[in-house]
Amino acid sequence: MRTALITGGSGGIGLACARLLVERGYQVVLTARRPGPLRRAAGEVGARWVAADSADPDALAAAVEAARPLGLLVHAAGTMAGTFVTRETVEGFDAVLRANLRSAFVAAHLAVPAMTAGSRMVFLSSSAAHAPQPGKAAYSASKAALNAFAAALAGEVDGAGISVHVVTPAPVATAMLDDVHFPMVPLAPADVAAAIVWLDQLPPAVVLPELQMRAVTRGPFAPEAYVPPAARARGRTTLPGT
Repeated sequence: MRTALITGGSGGIGLACARLLVERGYQVVLTARRPGPLRRAAGEVGARWVAADSADPDALAAAVEAARPLGLLVHAAGTMAGTFVTRETVEGFDAVLRANLRSAFVAAHLAVPAMTAGSRMVFLSSSAAHAPQPGKAAYSASKAALNAFAAALAGEVDGAGISVHVVTPAPVATAMLDDVHFPMVPLAPADVAAAIVWLDQLPPAVVLPELQMRAVTRGPFAPEAYVPPAARARGRTTLPGT
């Protein structure tokens, strides 16, 4: 039976991924910083849980230990915080990099020794890695760096039979979008989770370094526009250009 560890597992993409993996017979360990929401999420899907800050190696070590032998790491922890460079503080910039980049290093550093041939790591990135967002410089930089980190890591562990993947979605309908000031057509968390689970079904001889995703915006399969609370408060309820 394959064991998966999911960081950022108390909600959003992490929780959606846990639900699918449990349905497919995986043993799943969820981790996130806040014990209350994490406990509720784990109970909802039938997973185990260990509360930990993914950027704290001493804390995350307990979660990795609970998931041994580790077949799949899904690193979904992160934040979309930050503002314009002229308004950003050094402390704020550092906090975004800690949550989005240092956490990836800590997770990988601890996970690799717990893995064997055939194990996989999946890192959740963002389309901002390729199309940096004005007003989110720290976030964009952290995600671009995450992609580079994962590519370098892949070259370090492929000889051991461990695969490294990056899933790079366009906006996803999670609480991270609450402060966005315009409507959009986002992916659903379950869409991204399905892609992650599919990646873990690939033959171990197949390499797929990065999977980019976005929602269709036209045609019969286009989802309805999502209006974040911050956009609604400003009276912006229609898609730009419509």
